Amino acid sequence: MEKFEKVKELVSAIEADVTKFYENGNAAAGTRVRKGMQDLKGLAQEIRAEITEKKNSDK
Repeated sequence: MEKFEKVKELVSAIEADVTKFYENGNAAAGTRVRKGMQDLKGLAQEIRAEITEKKNSDK
């Protein structure tokens, strides 16, 4: 659950940069968004692994 909270925080943190990139064409903001999305991908993978481990250990 803790990692899911981190995912939500990260999405909130990059929201301003998403706006800057798509509405203003700010290339640097796009780079920050790409970095944030890569971090999200890593967190999502960790969450998936934890869920699979918990699911399999409960059997």
